[in-house]
Amino acid sequence: SVPASAETIATALSKAYVGNPQLKADQARQRATDEQVPQAKSGWRPTVTTSTEVSKTYQDNSGSGTGSGKSDFLTRSFNITLSQPVFDGFRSENALREAEATVLAGNQNLLAVEQEVLLNGATAYMNVIRDREIVNYRRQSVENFDEQLRAANARFEVGEVTRTDVSQARARASQARSDLAVAIGNLQTSVANYIRVIGDKPRHLKFPRLSPRVPRTLRAAIEISGETNPQILAAAFNEEAAAANIGVRKSDLLPKLNFEALYLIDNNSSSTVGRTETGIIQGTLSVPIYQSGSVYSRIREAKHTASQRKLEVLDAHRQVREQVVSAWHLLKAATATIAAAKDAVAANQVALDGVRQEAQVGTRTTLDVLDAQNELVNAQVALANARRDRIVAGYQLVAAIGHMTAGDLRLSVNVYAVSYTHLTLPTTIKQCGG
Repeated sequence: SVPASAETIATALSKAYVGNPQLKADQARQRATDEQVPQAKSGWRPTVTTSTEVSKTYQDNSGSGTGSGKSDFLTRSFNITLSQPVFDGFRSENALREAEATVLAGNQNLLAVEQEVLLNGATAYMNVIRDREIVNYRRQSVENFDEQLRAANARFEVGEVTRTDVSQARARASQARSDLAVAIGNLQTSVANYIRVIGDKPRHLKFPRLSPRVPRTLRAAIEISGETNPQILAAAFNEEAAAANIGVRKSDLLPKLNFEALYLIDNNSSSTVGRTETGIIQGTLSVPIYQSGSVYSRIREAKHTASQRKLEVLDAHRQVREQVVSAWHLLKAATATIAAAKDAVAANQVALDGVRQEAQVGTRTTLDVLDAQNELVNAQVALANARRDRIVAGYQLVAAIGHMTAGDLRLSVNVYAVSYTHLTLPTTIKQCGG
């Protein structure tokens, strides 16, 4: 029975989403990445600068022989300059494309971290449930082996069994206590991991059902992963950013045109003119002629980087496909293992009851009873592991297709809003069959 106040896996994952420092840190990283877009847009915008100078000059001409006298004068000047780029060799346009693709890649990386945190949370949740069950089985096993040891001692005193039977019972009881200590240690480790990921101590945990986000077929899972897995999408957007960077590098080969306007006020007390005002409007055309080969080298570097990013998209596809196939077969194997483990537990329970009755009439030895008891415990532990593996494999499959997010899982949280600029399916994804 589960208490009415039992914590569900959705509640635990909501806590992880809200308070996990790894996820919060990556959200801060993404907010910093978002600033690349306004920085790229600034290449089209004008800049205005102003400066003011004030100086006081003192002169003493008494020792010059040309006359005596002292003078001092004050100089003040003020200027304001407007500079507006007219043409920069398409640098700003390509820089904006690169920044937008980088932001979109960052969004996908953020979703990948979110999936990792939530998957770790689901795994920690199931580990605590499994280890608690195993501790209960091991504790019950200690009680049963202790009972067998007391029974063996009693039968030894009346001469029904030998000292060997007593020693065998004592050895199994000692081993059971050792297994219990290991199980308790594993549970404490799982609890510590739960606190690290979820941020709270596990209390009454409710065993969950298989995630409804699990695809029905392996083919459907592979197709979905090609379109929504953040690892693939991040690689594709990185490839778009690298392609745009080629245009940024090529802009250094093209001419540049700037428009500038200057207004200057100069007020000099030593001058007969006194105050002057100057206005200048000019256009500046800069044409590169020879740049020592550095620009062409950077262009080649950008092209090689773009080729690298394109191959990384294909590699990401293959990695994700492997993850999907692996998680799918782990899920199927765990499901089959549960059915077999349930049969094994039921059969071992019947066998233990029969061996105990046969031992009472002398047709079975103490060792037979101890072996039957041990097999039952092992089958119970195997069932607990298989039940945990099935749920975790389901969530691993959900993460592999890209649906292990707070929005897809419909967690009761305020989902972090990522900044999408021109989100479209990358060309590389379409070419790979996503």
